[in-house]
Amino acid sequence: MTNIAPMLVGLTGGIGSGKSKAATYFAELNINIIDTDILAREAVAKGAAALEKIAKHFGRSILEADGNLNRRLLREIIFSNPFEKQWLESLLHPIIHLRILRLLSELEGPYSILMSPLLLETEQKNLVHRILVIDIEEDTQVTRTLQRDGGNSETIKGIIASQLNRETRLSFADDIINNEGSPELLRDLVYEQHLRYLEHLEGGAVAGSKEDD
Repeated sequence: MTNIAPMLVGLTGGIGSGKSKAATYFAELNINIIDTDILAREAVAKGAAALEKIAKHFGRSILEADGNLNRRLLREIIFSNPFEKQWLESLLHPIIHLRILRLLSELEGPYSILMSPLLLETEQKNLVHRILVIDIEEDTQVTRTLQRDGGNSETIKGIIASQLNRETRLSFADDIINNEGSPELLRDLVYEQHLRYLEHLEGGAVAGSKEDD
């Protein structure tokens, strides 16, 4: 890979942790963001080959009336059935990975961020120099996800249970931001972390991605 920013930070966290909000605050500081959720949505957009495979596998009822993917229904299916989750991931992960590599070749700036809920469960972790975890308590995850998406608490708890557990996620972290506070506090914490990354770069500590190790 060429023309990659000097440092790539992998930003991750469990559902409802505030990854997207943290990424927004980094973007306000003119830091490039690669959002794998966006890449995943593009991969299953109406007319995409992956969407046709999903409809064939799960049946046409997985589609909305307009032909778009019914994301809420798909989420309920895969997080209640590990085999279906594995099938979907085997379809989408290679597509997303190729899109990430393409974007990495275009990055500029002091450092960039790869935001991914599945950073640590996939090969994506091998692309980054540092791992930043946005961390909150499980009860907070449930409350915030219900406020954001609706649904029911049992479905959300099922999603949390299917994700990497909190202790393991934190064990991978080079950097941690606790997001139990307000959005304003999160913005301040992101700015502080941004300054630490710039200091890290000034010290010349970045040698290569984890894939190069």
